[in-house]
Amino acid sequence: MSGAAARGAARATRRRRRTLAGGDTLVGYLFVAPQVLGIVAFVLVPLALVVYYNFHEWNVLANTFTFVGTENVERLFSDPKVAPVMGATAVFSVGLVIGNLAIALLLAVLLNRKVRGITFFRTLFFSPVVVSLVAWTIVWGFLLQDDGGINGLLQLIGVDGPNWLREGPTAMASVIVVQIFKNVGLNMILFLSALQGVPKEVTEAASIDGAGAGRIFTRITLPLISPTILLTTIITIVGSLQVFAQIAVLTQGGPGISTTVLVYYLFQQAFEFHRFGYGSTLALVLFVIVLLLTVVQWQLRRRWVFYEN
Repeated sequence: MSGAAARGAARATRRRRRTLAGGDTLVGYLFVAPQVLGIVAFVLVPLALVVYYNFHEWNVLANTFTFVGTENVERLFSDPKVAPVMGATAVFSVGLVIGNLAIALLLAVLLNRKVRGITFFRTLFFSPVVVSLVAWTIVWGFLLQDDGGINGLLQLIGVDGPNWLREGPTAMASVIVVQIFKNVGLNMILFLSALQGVPKEVTEAASIDGAGAGRIFTRITLPLISPTILLTTIITIVGSLQVFAQIAVLTQGGPGISTTVLVYYLFQQAFEFHRFGYGSTLALVLFVIVLLLTVVQWQLRRRWVFYEN
């Protein structure tokens, strides 16, 4: 009887463990369910619909939905505006990424000091990140007008400023600068956190060995914060390819199409000209570009990203 009782107790223990494990599994699924449902509803389903619409032409005004096969793809390769739109997108992305990362890293280095009042300056440079994007852009739109505040300041020193938002080169430069000032604080905080994680004993040892500040920064600090550089680069590139509000408020893609980036051109085709099929094709192009750039950067991390462990 004692052996049977022991086996019964062991079976009961196993059943309790399975019950507890099943309960833990259920709780885990319940915790991740909202995120999974959100991804399915707001990422996977819209992506599938974009692919589906790519093969159709949906005219909302005429209430027609027609299968057109690969006509939208053929239109993409024959559209004379696609090349300048891609060029404007590339110029905007490169200018934004280089300017944002460079200024953010510079600010992080300057603010990584224990001096009186440094918290105020950290807050000052980060504050544009929490400001409404549209409000920020509207204010800059007034400042960049021909008779706006920036040209008013230039006139005080005898300089006749251009019409910033109505001339091709200055319009693109203005949009880039506005976007840099809006989001540079976020990357600055990330770089600042990474810099504060650099071991002091490493830099002090290099200084004792005779290394100068510049050599310490390029040979020690930069490699140690390279994971953060990778993260901020990916975030900034993806964000630069999705810019819309700044273009819509400041230039509406003009003058001409000099500031018409891919997202704004997609919006025009889909919601102004009601070519939802062609807009879906442009959305797929944007998706592929973002995916390829992200994968390439992730693969290149093995060459230039240093992990301490």
